[in-house]
Amino acid sequence: MNLDDGQRARAVVVMPAYNEERFIGSVVLQACQHADVVIVVDDGSHDATAELATAAGAAVIRQVPNQGKGVALSTGFRRALELEPDVVITIDADGQHVASEIERVAEPILGNKADIVIGSRYLENKSRVPGHRIMGHRVFNFITNRASGVSVSDSQSGFRAFSPRALQVIGFSSNGFSVESEMQFIANEHNLKIVEQPVTIHYHDRPKRPVIEHGLLVLNGLLTLAGQYRPLLFFGIPGILILSAAVAWSLWIVRIYRRAGELALGYALIAVILFIVGNTVLTTGFMLHSIRALLLQLTSSANNR
Repeated sequence: MNLDDGQRARAVVVMPAYNEERFIGSVVLQACQHADVVIVVDDGSHDATAELATAAGAAVIRQVPNQGKGVALSTGFRRALELEPDVVITIDADGQHVASEIERVAEPILGNKADIVIGSRYLENKSRVPGHRIMGHRVFNFITNRASGVSVSDSQSGFRAFSPRALQVIGFSSNGFSVESEMQFIANEHNLKIVEQPVTIHYHDRPKRPVIEHGLLVLNGLLTLAGQYRPLLFFGIPGILILSAAVAWSLWIVRIYRRAGELALGYALIAVILFIVGNTVLTTGFMLHSIRALLLQLTSSANNR
């Protein structure tokens, strides 16, 4: 890989892995052909993942017990930054990604066209993605794009490239499978430019987890991220909906009063409860939004000193 000025770029691949002895050796060997260093973060595997990765030429970091993908990526990013790379690429250890596409994904970073590059399986539709995955990805894309304020076609792709500047500000609060989505929240918060490149995905095996269980884990992570990064949106929309329901219910009570000439106390009590709940939820959103803005301002001031 080369930089715009013709100088050779230093590329580092970070690969989180958990019980991937079947594919890890071949994936590392292929990645080594397109990167200067391959770092495998063995996240508490119970098989020979670490040994095979080392034999294939990777620098292996072992963390025990299993701590989740977010922690594994953070550990790998810290080690990668110590090597002063021009670009850092993440790739899955299960053989789904095509290592020869590493240079394509890294190119926008080396050309100073992006801070984060997402390898999207949907830009050219070259991958035979199972139908249930397509449906799930559409749901997760919609939620992530709307909640984060950054739109991409493949929010769940683990094939990505990062500039050193991006890695210096990326810090995950997620430990599980929502870390890819969290990157969009972080990009919006730090004004990082995201672009996408088409990649190919191969599905060799069945998912390690049941599809519904995996989907619920991702959805839970997304809702947590929305509450953490966009509290006004997360609490504001439900608060407004509840207050709207309270207003509509109150109008219905007025209509009953005009017809019957008496106050429907049970309905009136429901309206009062809706008003209280809606106002509480909406106020919570405003308070958390203000607190978050203040904390970000204080953090920014401290970093600039």
